[in-house]
Amino acid sequence: MINYIVFGLLGLGLLFAVIRFVKGPQLSDRVVSLDTFNMIVIGLIVLIALVYNNNLYLDIAIVYSILAFLETIVFARYLEGRHGNH
Repeated sequence: MINYIVFGLLGLGLLFAVIRFVKGPQLSDRVVSLDTFNMIVIGLIVLIALVYNNNLYLDIAIVYSILAFLETIVFARYLEGRHGNH
């Protein structure tokens, strides 16, 4: 029962992150919402690992978190370079 509540709340968080990504007035808002989206997806993968009692999902969550971190670094460097040109 508690798993359904947690899945629902995480889904609601994903919805809000997508809304901010689409509606965000600035590029930095979109980057933050994308990072939030990635963190919520990692939480979902970990919760799925808990529900199914399968450690493979934890490995997937670790790899996904590394890729999400690299994505955030790339976007931050892009914003830094774009801001420095003005």
